[in-house]
Amino acid sequence: MKFRRDYMVKTPKQIVELLDNYIIGQDSAKKAVAVALYNRYRRLQLPKDLQQEITPKNILMAGPTGVGKTEIARRLAKIVNAPFVKVEATKFTEVGYVGRNVESMVRDLVEESVRISEQAEFDRVKIEATEHANDRLIKLLVPGFGDEEEEDDPSERWVDFFSDTLDDEDDDEDDEELDDQIIDKRASVADKLKKGLLENHEVTLYVESATKANQMNDMIGQMGMDMSSLMGGLMPKKRVRRTLSVKDARELLIQEEAKKLINYDSLYQKAVVQAQQNGIIFIDEIDKTVAGDKNTTGQVSREGVQRDILPIVEGSIVSTKYGPVNTEHILFIAAGAFAESKPSDLIPELQGRFPIRVELNPLRESDFVRILKDSKNSLLKQYESLLKTDGINLIFTQEAICKLAKIAYDVNQGTDNVGARRLATILEKLLEDILFDGPDMSEGEITVTEQYVDKKLGDIITNKDLTKFIL
Repeated sequence: MKFRRDYMVKTPKQIVELLDNYIIGQDSAKKAVAVALYNRYRRLQLPKDLQQEITPKNILMAGPTGVGKTEIARRLAKIVNAPFVKVEATKFTEVGYVGRNVESMVRDLVEESVRISEQAEFDRVKIEATEHANDRLIKLLVPGFGDEEEEDDPSERWVDFFSDTLDDEDDDEDDEELDDQIIDKRASVADKLKKGLLENHEVTLYVESATKANQMNDMIGQMGMDMSSLMGGLMPKKRVRRTLSVKDARELLIQEEAKKLINYDSLYQKAVVQAQQNGIIFIDEIDKTVAGDKNTTGQVSREGVQRDILPIVEGSIVSTKYGPVNTEHILFIAAGAFAESKPSDLIPELQGRFPIRVELNPLRESDFVRILKDSKNSLLKQYESLLKTDGINLIFTQEAICKLAKIAYDVNQGTDNVGARRLATILEKLLEDILFDGPDMSEGEITVTEQYVDKKLGDIITNKDLTKFIL
């Protein structure tokens, strides 16, 4: 039986085509992740009982740094707008030691899922929230009798809270006394707001104070509890007085009004389901958890970290502040260079949970050329766009691009191989003077030739000590 495919769902070929815009080469890796992603859609077309039996085929990528492992996973998540988090295996410690617990990766995923869901809800209610925000702006610009906002005494608000007499700042807005003059003024202001004539006019209002980072809350959050939300329900929210332009004030008011229109209980439930069914967790540097690795000698047992990761990958229930999360259908993509170890050095149980193995190839000189020229939003395009802000049209000749690719390849061979990341260092050094002098130059065109590349980088390339230090 063949199921009808939703027109919004991308096929594996379409997914690979989108990945090709950002990642050069690595066709086998892109094909593997595309199939793994599409299999999720296939699973959802099956009966519920069979859906539970089909788990994601997790992927293990092996390849040197800078060849596209992280970028493949990141772009994959963006294609389907799925919750995605990247974690480094070396940041975790075995249970019983001080450090991040492996369950925190799931909590981070749920936080990202909540963010995505909240943004979608904001987009849905934005028109209505904007209307409410403009109504509040009009009343702030032309207050009625006794309508001026005053800062409350926190102690009085605390007493009012327990006596159930705490009034919302907007509760009595409909009861305000208005005369014809105020009504006319508000109508005039409303018309000006609609035409965008008051965007730079200043207005004073009270807004919720920004939440300060609290290390204790972060620690408690790692246990799946949200103390800030708990205390926020008991303590009245602190509001601060701010004077802003109408344009900036509107954005703050839209946020406040949107929150009133969103059902957060429903949003959190949907976000948890989204994380469970479509979440992607990318575990980088998995090779550093291999026991006996000289880089981890004397540190906490990395094999213990593998054993702690195992139940998360197998499927377990993790407590979060939004509710319990089942990890059974989360897609895990692990990656590592495996320069001093190999995938078979991982504990057997963990190996079995990553049935799809993909080896990414080191970058060749021709790959560097394609990365510079063909990838969407490549480094060359980024620098060209940056200098256009100074009125300078930056052009790279084909010979210059080939020369840069050769330098990047040669430096990688002669020192640590950092893959495509080498290009960023080389281009920053190459364009250092142009970027510095750009704002003071007259508008015009600058062409980067092979001779210019030799002039700027030639001495560095021939001096091995300088190459190691600068490039």
